[in-house]
Amino acid sequence: MSKPLIVVVEDETDIQDIIAYNLKREGYDVLTASRGDQGLSLIQAKNPDLVILDIMLPGVDGLTICQQLRAETKTKALPIIILSAKEEESDVVIGLGLGADDYIPKPFSPRELLARVKAVLRRSTARESQQQDQIRRGDLIIDIDRHQVSLQGTPLKLTATEFKLLMVLASHPGRAFSREQLLNRVVGDAVVVVDRNIDVHIRSVRKKLGTQTGLIETVRGVGYRFADQI
Repeated sequence: MSKPLIVVVEDETDIQDIIAYNLKREGYDVLTASRGDQGLSLIQAKNPDLVILDIMLPGVDGLTICQQLRAETKTKALPIIILSAKEEESDVVIGLGLGADDYIPKPFSPRELLARVKAVLRRSTARESQQQDQIRRGDLIIDIDRHQVSLQGTPLKLTATEFKLLMVLASHPGRAFSREQLLNRVVGDAVVVVDRNIDVHIRSVRKKLGTQTGLIETVRGVGYRFADQI
């Protein structure tokens, strides 16, 4: 499977390094920020799978970031884990009330960190699968249960691989996926396929999108992404 992307917003360098090291060793992609305002911009730009957020941050504090993320449509369901020192317990209650999914008290062990991350991601995936039976991006509608796609009311005839590919991209608008990540999500990591084969599928999907071919953007040197602005 492709690696979930986790953004860590923590101003203490030692703690940030420990978190990033253990997450990367476990196979996650990790981006970091030391200021709250930088972290918020990073989250909004990269559309991660999970955020680990310290409460006390320069620029913008963690509680304000949590509140803002929950207020925006794009990030309202984004899994958030709060980091807190013991003296910040009251802030933890506030954070959970604002919509954070969990918290990790400082100091913490790498084992506890990974267990919390896996649990929150697992709950998020289960919640998405239960709630999301359709993906709507402008005039594009992907009906997951019926395995159908329509654009401006016109059905599109996609192969099974094309359907999965479009669904993965449209589920994460603005997020860039490498060819390897897309193949792993669409085909599975147990199947050996040359990653350039994804280009053939992308060209086919774009052709079927007709005048809306720009919905799938090429990210030079990386792969592809679904247009963030529709």
